[in-house]
Amino acid sequence: MKPSRLLLIWLAILLAVGIVLGALRALGVAVPSTLLSIHWGLLLALLALSVLDAVRVRRLPSPRVQRQLPGSLALGRWSDVRLDISHDLTQPLKIQLFDHVPDGLDFEHLPLAAELQPGQLTQLGYRVRPLKRGHFSFEHCEINLPSPMGLWIEKRLLDAIDSTRVYPDFARLYDGELLAVDNWLSQLGIRQRQRRGQGQEFHQLREFREGDSLRQIDWKATARHRAPIAREYEDERDQQIIFMLDCGRRMRSQDGELSHFDHALNACLLLSYTALRQGDAVGLSTFASEQPRYLAPVKGTGQLNVLLNTVYDLGSSQYPADYQGAVTQLLARQKRRALVVLVTNLRDEDDEELLIAVKRLGQRHRVLVASLREEALDRLRQTPVQNVPEALAYCGTVDYLNARATLHERLSAHGMAVLQARPGELGAELVTLYLGWKKAGDL
Repeated sequence: MKPSRLLLIWLAILLAVGIVLGALRALGVAVPSTLLSIHWGLLLALLALSVLDAVRVRRLPSPRVQRQLPGSLALGRWSDVRLDISHDLTQPLKIQLFDHVPDGLDFEHLPLAAELQPGQLTQLGYRVRPLKRGHFSFEHCEINLPSPMGLWIEKRLLDAIDSTRVYPDFARLYDGELLAVDNWLSQLGIRQRQRRGQGQEFHQLREFREGDSLRQIDWKATARHRAPIAREYEDERDQQIIFMLDCGRRMRSQDGELSHFDHALNACLLLSYTALRQGDAVGLSTFASEQPRYLAPVKGTGQLNVLLNTVYDLGSSQYPADYQGAVTQLLARQKRRALVVLVTNLRDEDDEELLIAVKRLGQRHRVLVASLREEALDRLRQTPVQNVPEALAYCGTVDYLNARATLHERLSAHGMAVLQARPGELGAELVTLYLGWKKAGDL
């Protein structure tokens, strides 16, 4: 409980009057005794009223607060939070309210001021924006309650326990808020390549049409029907895709509001959504994390829900990337041939260790190494050099990028597909490559 502005003003006035009266007496000026009595009487009266008002405010019942919070929030997106407030007093009550928002959530429009009417429900609202993923708990609301005479303001903490989960921004797909997947993919700039030849799975027999290849003719069916009959194929729909997601310290770099790890996670979810819609199975294996997680490949749109709930609170760690250990664990778990997408940030020191690990993995699976390229390095390389420190920074950047390019070339020379993209473009590039391989029958 703290004194209100009104109480402080009265104390300041009486203090100033007391100082003036004391100064006059010190200077030998005659001060009427009645004036001194009035001054002390006002002080005692203010003291008595303050004590009475403090007792009354302590006896006031606390308002009731109920928070209306979404069960899930999308990373980086603003969402509304509503507070329903009511009280049992017979008089209107003016309050100030501050909701205790957990760390990791940005907010605006707090604190809130409102006048509560007797017997009525007052609704207030503010907005929150998650800055990181995970599970967040709301526990208290803080209310500044004025005393009946306005001399005191009492701070009360009201229990209002709620919780929410913060998913990657891709959680909007989980909520079913997107239109058709083709429209959404086109908005991201994803390009679909035309298929070369035919798919791998037999679909049906049909009449031979102009433009069909002679290789499509089914000669036995043609002989039976005495008319050209062609085989029609479709893209294979029973592939398996497994993401090997690096959760180590090299993924903690920041480009904009999101870290490289968040960009990589969003890219994995985007490709997962596309692959599940294509009829493929999707799984996940993390490494260099505090709690490694594994999700076996499963088909069906429900797998996206499982995947989101598996990774929504996943974060990067300070551990180095152990490619050999990660490959050993995956080979022990995944027996069937699959497309393994290794999402990491390649460095020049990864040369031998990564090459050996990827070659082991490539003996049983199709491997795609997806590496993030730092936007800061691209900007530094394109900045004009004007002095010696800038020249040294430019030369160091070019040398670093050349060493990374050499590693990419060595991986490609051993038959490994390598994709390098900026963090914000990784998702679109992965889906573009996946759809191209799907159409060409290269998975």
